[in-house]
Amino acid sequence: MSQPHPDAERRVTTLELFFDLVFVFTVTQLTVMLAHDLTFATAGHVALIFTVLFWMYGAYAYLTNQVPPDRPSRRLLLLLGMAGFLLCALAVPHAFTDTGAGVAFGIGYLLVVLVHSALYTRSHGRDVVWYAIPNSLAALAVTAAGPAESLEADGLWALALVLQFVTPRLAQYGPGRRDGRTAAELRRQLGGLDPAHFVERHGLLLIIAFGESVIAIGIGVGDLPLSAGVVGGTFLALALAAALWWSYFVRDEHRAERAFRDTAPPERFAVAMNAFYYAFLPILLGIACLAAGVKKVLGHLGEPLATAPALALAGGVALFLAGEVAFLAALRLAPLGYRAAGVPLALATVEVGHAVSGLAQLLALVAVLVAMLLAEDRWSTDRAARPVALVRNLPDGEPAP
Repeated sequence: MSQPHPDAERRVTTLELFFDLVFVFTVTQLTVMLAHDLTFATAGHVALIFTVLFWMYGAYAYLTNQVPPDRPSRRLLLLLGMAGFLLCALAVPHAFTDTGAGVAFGIGYLLVVLVHSALYTRSHGRDVVWYAIPNSLAALAVTAAGPAESLEADGLWALALVLQFVTPRLAQYGPGRRDGRTAAELRRQLGGLDPAHFVERHGLLLIIAFGESVIAIGIGVGDLPLSAGVVGGTFLALALAAALWWSYFVRDEHRAERAFRDTAPPERFAVAMNAFYYAFLPILLGIACLAAGVKKVLGHLGEPLATAPALALAGGVALFLAGEVAFLAALRLAPLGYRAAGVPLALATVEVGHAVSGLAQLLALVAVLVAMLLAEDRWSTDRAARPVALVRNLPDGEPAP
């Protein structure tokens, strides 16, 4: 059984990046699904599907952190897992409306789970049962939802979520009942993560998702004539994505890696779950929602927007910022207030789009994000300058506090 190497400076492999490219296709399909029918019912289904899918993506990110794909057998299994995610992605747009697509999604998801379980035995041996059983039951629930009636199908998807949410507790406490290991020993084993690899893996996933949002700009423009308004709108949409990129990759990523590295191994598993699963859910859903809004808005830049596309634009940004607040809180990073203030300000731009135009709402959202980033930069600059000012003002020979 291979042992985890918690502090090895290992980086993401090209196969893992290839895996992430396939997974992000599911996000693209969710964007298509939402853009096709901008309703709360569809948004709820998108959230259900993505939460179920992202659970297994996180399981693979954790897995390859401890079991690197450095042997042919592991690479082949990982490619098989990618095939499962691809089948899920192909079925996503009709998973709730077509029996065949719903069953195909479940079969693909079951394949993803079984491959993960097989690879997981390489690092945790028989402990895999505490993941494999609930994950397999969740996959079977999703498969059974395919031919089920609407309300029953929603219940089966909800059951899959419940099974996923209890799995971490089973993993932290279940194995100790069999072999006498303490909860602290189990947390130490589960927390044997390489911080550099883990943070980089999720950052690469996020940058691929941003790339998909840029593709949404091109799809939204389509065959429209490149008038000044359309060009201006595309630049504003790109500026919006760039501001969100800046908030994570310029302001947060390096600090997140340091904070994760400074976390004691027994606590890393809980921090990983809170920061890189629960907090990343709204971040990635926000990108999908924003991309759907951009697709709808670019064809109507000079017109007042209907509520649905205006809410998709503003809601996507608000979800992203809310996820970042949760991310920073999980890693105990400051400041939180500016991101938190950005959430209601972003939502307030719905009225701008509804009363004025899509172009005006894009401009308002960019203004909110730029103001937020400038305020954070000012806060960081002032905080960094305070100790220097104190030292400079001390009398000669007096020690610094």
